[in-house]
Amino acid sequence: MTPVALREDLTTRVAYVSDASIYRRVPAAVVEPRTVEDIRNALSVAKERGWSVVCRGGGTSVAGNAIGDGLIIDTSRYFNQILGIDPEARTARIRPGVVCDTLRDAAEEFGLTYGPDPSTHSRCTVGGMFANNACGSHSLAWGTAADNIVSLKLMLADGREIEISDTNCSDPVIQDELRRLRDEHLGILRTELGQFARQVSGYGLHHLLPENGFNVARAMAGSEGTCGIITELTVRLVKRPRATALAVLGFSDVFEAAATAPRLRRPGVYTVEGMGADLLAALRTRPGQHTAGSELPDGGGWLYVEVGGETPSGAGDAARALVEELVRERRIVDSVVVTETKQARALWRIREAGAGIVTRLPDGGEAWPGWEDSAVPPEHLADYLRDLYKILDSHGLRGIPFGHFGEGCVHIRIDFSLGAEEGVLGYRAFIEEAAAMVARYGGSLSGEHGDGRARSALLPLIYSAEALTAFAQFKNIFDKENFFNPGVLVDPEPIDQGIRPGPGNRTFELTPVHAFSHDGGSFSGATNRCVGVGLCRSDAGSMCPSYQVTRDEVHSTRGRARALGEMLRGESVTDGWRSKETLEALDLCLSCKACSSECPVNVDMSTYKAEFLHHHYKGRIRPMAHYAMGWLPLTSRLLEAVPGAARLANWTLGFRPVEELVKRLAGIEPKRRMIHFAPQTLRQWFATRTRAQETSSGAPTTPGPERPTVMLWPDTFNNFNSPEVGQASVEVLEAMGYRVILPDGQVCCGLTWHSTGQLDMAKRIISQTLDSLGPALDGKTPIIGLEPSCTVMLTEEITELLPDDPRAAKLARQVVTLADIVAAHRGPWPFGEINIKAISQVHCHQEAKGSYAPDKAVLQKLGVDTDIIASGCCGLAGNFGFEPGHWDVSQALGERELFPTVRTKDEATLVLADGFSCRTQVMQGTGVSARHLAEVLRLALDQRTPQRAAQHPTDASKTK
Repeated sequence: MTPVALREDLTTRVAYVSDASIYRRVPAAVVEPRTVEDIRNALSVAKERGWSVVCRGGGTSVAGNAIGDGLIIDTSRYFNQILGIDPEARTARIRPGVVCDTLRDAAEEFGLTYGPDPSTHSRCTVGGMFANNACGSHSLAWGTAADNIVSLKLMLADGREIEISDTNCSDPVIQDELRRLRDEHLGILRTELGQFARQVSGYGLHHLLPENGFNVARAMAGSEGTCGIITELTVRLVKRPRATALAVLGFSDVFEAAATAPRLRRPGVYTVEGMGADLLAALRTRPGQHTAGSELPDGGGWLYVEVGGETPSGAGDAARALVEELVRERRIVDSVVVTETKQARALWRIREAGAGIVTRLPDGGEAWPGWEDSAVPPEHLADYLRDLYKILDSHGLRGIPFGHFGEGCVHIRIDFSLGAEEGVLGYRAFIEEAAAMVARYGGSLSGEHGDGRARSALLPLIYSAEALTAFAQFKNIFDKENFFNPGVLVDPEPIDQGIRPGPGNRTFELTPVHAFSHDGGSFSGATNRCVGVGLCRSDAGSMCPSYQVTRDEVHSTRGRARALGEMLRGESVTDGWRSKETLEALDLCLSCKACSSECPVNVDMSTYKAEFLHHHYKGRIRPMAHYAMGWLPLTSRLLEAVPGAARLANWTLGFRPVEELVKRLAGIEPKRRMIHFAPQTLRQWFATRTRAQETSSGAPTTPGPERPTVMLWPDTFNNFNSPEVGQASVEVLEAMGYRVILPDGQVCCGLTWHSTGQLDMAKRIISQTLDSLGPALDGKTPIIGLEPSCTVMLTEEITELLPDDPRAAKLARQVVTLADIVAAHRGPWPFGEINIKAISQVHCHQEAKGSYAPDKAVLQKLGVDTDIIASGCCGLAGNFGFEPGHWDVSQALGERELFPTVRTKDEATLVLADGFSCRTQVMQGTGVSARHLAEVLRLALDQRTPQRAAQHPTDASKTK
């Protein structure tokens, strides 16, 4: 037997303690197979050690069916190949770890797609979708995963790989046993199962009926990994409609939307999705989302109805005809019909974000899955929703409904108080009452996510004893030893066993340094934001950079949140803030802040990392890089204070042996080149220039009504390392008619101390800065930040570090960017059009916590044709890229898009990067000097051509 690469370290294991459910199990080990043989060997090891086995894809299950205390087989990292697509047969042969969107993108070449598309389609795997019998928004037209299976290969506990098709099983013994099971239970298979499309609870044994063709493959859909390990799938692909139109219908409330949904199930309609006004309210509580949903029509509940057609106009006409019909019947209060893809996507994002958004209620309260995807026959949906709300009210609970209304399936997260024993008892009481209500409506506990640990124990409420016996027999045919995913579907675990946010989850709770104002001051409450929907594992967007390179669950935002959660619980990780496992999980976090905006629940791992590092190293010696990089502002000030010191430092570092020695002593990554210091800082240049102006004019310049005053923030990087950016800013602002001043005293935002977790020092520096600013905090004077990371520190972090100092809030309100000022300028426009192409690397902090829209508007007005790098963080990320062990990830991030794009540009194309780190990364990775927006604006002042600009270089990064 070839040795299998088991991951038994605690860091890995705690990253897998949960999926997107409320349940927690610490696995014994994790394996990431590359081949079928790897899986076979892993099963052998598990048997030897007495472990159970759970197969896991994207880990987006909300029912707790992708966790276990034995061996986790994660197919998502390596076992994820598309083995072939047959466009004629309209099928695809794949490994189970293929992500849904990856398959859909590959099929797109042939005008085909994979029909099931749950809201997690950007990161859930097709194997996991099949195991749960997932559906998604288009199931009305294309069905569930069961409806789209052709055949599969399944590995049993003894390592045998059997083939299961739409008519039989390659193992004759299993085939005969399945037929006997079917014949023994014909009555209940016909009367209790397969009663409506979204009846997913239990096993799909009705597919074994003669009238259903004895379809064994379909019967395996929704078996939740309890019968074996899927090693290969052949799935059906469907033809996309040539064109679609989206009609969004506004109703008086969600109940009216639910009552209308069944009548829209008709040919040519692909989706009938519904949501209530409370989902929109929750979305609008998110940072930067206060106007979200403005595209929606009026109403208190909505249906998303997608209609197909041969042409966009034909699809639009069909959608409008549907709207007119409902208007005549006075069913809707408003509507909007769109045929343009971009508009449709913007509307769909509101609905698809629901899976994450509803984990936080509009007032910030926590909401949890558990009663997540119940389903009833669509004609009963409105009554079911009314009764569901009555039960919620009777238990004093709140939730936000949305889902597949056309098929009677409702998703809802509920504000269960799971942190205390009485809250868990209340959870159980509600779930049992809701399950009994579903039974009265002839419904299903699960409509697409499976039963898992959340609902398997409730199956006796909706199925007869004979049906449960048939389920047990079905599992036993494939898994006689209860080896695979025990506790799910058959011999289920109690629904309140092992709840992750349950009692005991805050053993190490303490008063954090940050205010955590959005989480009641609780660090544990902040980490509990992550419920595991897994958007951080998606290729879409900028989150999470290190995961996008390593594809390791440990390095996802979710994996880090799990490590922090286990540290706070104190059971598996027992040394609290000193935990080396948590330190290891956080090590590759770039503190880019992408998660703080892209995560549906705004997990802010950058802040959590800073908080952890503060406590982890409190009273202990830190890594040298923390001192070298964290204290860079003070080091730079010392060089400024000694005449000629910066020149001497640069000259000395010019000798490679000296540079290598300095890096070794300072704990800097050996492969990284050192930054250099400007011989004349921005402050020195500004003071000299001001004195010269006063000497020539005979008096200090004073502001007038036509010369408003702005303050330029002399951040560490643009003061000591690249003062040419600040100089350009001064010239640009003065040309626009502003009087520019700098703070009188030394100021610093504390960024470098914050990112290295030296929070006491960060607070001290910020307090000193507020003292220095004094009268400048007048609520009127714009304070212009040039370095995006420092700007975000000033607008976001300082109020969390100094929540009781009103000056911090004043400063945060006064800070703006240069682009903000220029884009809003209404006076004479001193810039000419430079008509040039540019590549723009948007700083990750600006992308996450600010906006690049003003920059784009300014560049467009200057005639700059900008190609924006879409891959997110450049990879250097301040101190991250200078710390030992980060080189490979840092470079890999640059090589995703930034470096190749810069290397292949023509000589006339500019590279734009406002971040000092970004400019440094571009220079060290490609040898090209990137420029700040201020330098482009100065270029436009004289309408310089690129050729002339080359005679006046403005190198953005003085590196060697």
